[in-house]
Amino acid sequence: MADRFFPNEMPDFIPETPESSASERSEDSLTKLLSLPYKTLAERLNRAALDLKQTVVKETWGSSGRRVHDDCILYTGVLGTAFLLFKAYQISNNKDDLNLCSQIVKACHTASRSSGCVTFICGQAGVCALGAVVAKHSGDERLCDQYLTKFKEIKLPKDLPNELLYGRAGFLWACSFLNKNIGKDTISSSRTRPVVDEIIKSGRRLANKGRCPLMYEWHGKKYWGAAHGLAGIMHVLMDMELKPDEVEDVKGTLRYMIKNRFPSGNYPSSEGSGSDHLVHWCHGTPGVALTLVKAAEVFGDEEFLKAAVDAGEVVWNRGLLKRVGICHGISGNTYVFLALYRLTGKVEFLYRAKAFACFHLDKSQRLISEGKMHGGDRPYSLFEGIGGMAYLFLDMTVPSEARFPAYEL
Repeated sequence: MADRFFPNEMPDFIPETPESSASERSEDSLTKLLSLPYKTLAERLNRAALDLKQTVVKETWGSSGRRVHDDCILYTGVLGTAFLLFKAYQISNNKDDLNLCSQIVKACHTASRSSGCVTFICGQAGVCALGAVVAKHSGDERLCDQYLTKFKEIKLPKDLPNELLYGRAGFLWACSFLNKNIGKDTISSSRTRPVVDEIIKSGRRLANKGRCPLMYEWHGKKYWGAAHGLAGIMHVLMDMELKPDEVEDVKGTLRYMIKNRFPSGNYPSSEGSGSDHLVHWCHGTPGVALTLVKAAEVFGDEEFLKAAVDAGEVVWNRGLLKRVGICHGISGNTYVFLALYRLTGKVEFLYRAKAFACFHLDKSQRLISEGKMHGGDRPYSLFEGIGGMAYLFLDMTVPSEARFPAYEL
């Protein structure tokens, strides 16, 4: 198990000191970073993010966009580069980033027309939704309307699964993204409600009066995690207008998960699994933690807040993964502390986010070059590679506004 993560030897807290004092000490480079004032560190992270962004753009897009046809989805493809550029624009207001983002989305739209996937992270919904939002920020109402029209023409297959990456929840997330960033009811409840009905009906049918009110399968497994299972589906449902009995089913499902977590505090990757080794956003505590934070925000129940804080302890102790990415790496795990900070306002969680980000800044690229850390099968992508690290560093500059990309709204 320990071969999946680095031991977290960082102190529980290091007081901030003036940059001049920190540089005079003979401490190691990571400790010096941890002791920097947050504003100073944020400036360093921002510079590192912009450098990483340029590398990602060069490697995934280049001068001619030659790779867009190979992979145009947000998860591993060039649409993830566009999402990173949009984040950079939001932080710096650099119109060059917005313009390049728009170019990439247009290329992705052309390349994805034959795609059968309908979700935000892995399909057409992501291209059209991001395209509409970028067009709105560019002041191009005509183009925004074109993307929205294409989005509304997306048809959901009857045999669609329910999970986030490839299923109904992933389509609903795209609807919520549009409603938040374009305007309320951009995608009306007349479109989303039938999808919610299918998810609830499917979940109740598979649960079949079991101990958990809702249950789902993907490829024959009853997953619990954010990418393919309960955590991701519950997270999306909490953004929908639910009936009272549906609210109780969501709460009951989360309570079932809390009750049946491992003694270590980690969460199983799937129903009945006894393997306590994954501490990833996709499978394990980090994705569940973000969903519990959401539940605490939406329902105001103390039990969800406590469970989210407990989950944060697991991520602190076992979350320095030997991987760089958002999906299953340090970048994604850092968002647990940012979410807890946003929920509670407690500086201990901001410090923990700072600690993970400092570890990244100080060590990750060297560890990747030495073969001690996995840079991702697609090393420049948003969800597997350094694109996610760049996105995190940008988010760290305004931590109260940080959101896990394509998951938290």
